[in-house]
Amino acid sequence: MNDYNSIVTQVIQVSPIMKIIRIKPEGWELPEYKAGQFVPIGLYPDFPKVKDSTPDYQEFDKDKLIKRAYSIASSSQQDFIEFYITLVHSGALTPRIFNLKVGDKIWMGKKATGMFTLDQIDEEQNVILIATGTGVAPYMSMLRSNVLKRKGKVMVIHGAANSWDLGYSSELQLLASMFSNFYYHPTITEVDKEPAGWGGDVRFIEDIWKTDVRNGKFEFTPKSDNTHIFLCGNPKMVNGMVELLEQENFVEHTRKTPGQIHIEKF
Repeated sequence: MNDYNSIVTQVIQVSPIMKIIRIKPEGWELPEYKAGQFVPIGLYPDFPKVKDSTPDYQEFDKDKLIKRAYSIASSSQQDFIEFYITLVHSGALTPRIFNLKVGDKIWMGKKATGMFTLDQIDEEQNVILIATGTGVAPYMSMLRSNVLKRKGKVMVIHGAANSWDLGYSSELQLLASMFSNFYYHPTITEVDKEPAGWGGDVRFIEDIWKTDVRNGKFEFTPKSDNTHIFLCGNPKMVNGMVELLEQENFVEHTRKTPGQIHIEKF
């Protein structure tokens, strides 16, 4: 049985292991969703894997889709869904996704879900969006969905291994030049691999927080009564930031306990 219900409309190679993929539903529309939510996509096991990926670690049912959930990077005002995806050579799905070409068919879930959203946060509050790698994807959906009309400050801190892994950096730099309430701060960790050099930050996100952000370098000082922090990406970064933030009286947000620390969890 073929359940493919969508088509690939664009594939952008960001780096050797990162791609932006746009998918359009065929014959249906994804219901309105909130910026920051995610949706599952899937391919059948017979779809070929990209070169240099490792063999499947298990035998998959040929009639069953291999599905994974990915954060949406586009806004709900567009007629396509955009994903920013990292290749996991040993994975089951991403080596197949990386072999997709424009015009290929794919399955996509018909409902987006997730609590990693801004809809419950007062527009007077500051928002700091912290990510590593493709964790910046849900923030792009937020930024493309009028988050910059908020009255509070908005900041993106994005960490990656190399400058070419800083997906959306051009768009984020443009937004920072256009909106006085928006700040973009990229950082990389493998500066020795930069062929043209790197004049930007090379610190870990936790160090940037301790020495710059909490001290008001970006024209505001985040506190638990005026700022919400979003974290998405490397678990080590997320855990390290939670530890720092809890020392400053920030509280992790849950359904039962409202707080200021928002963590993306699939």
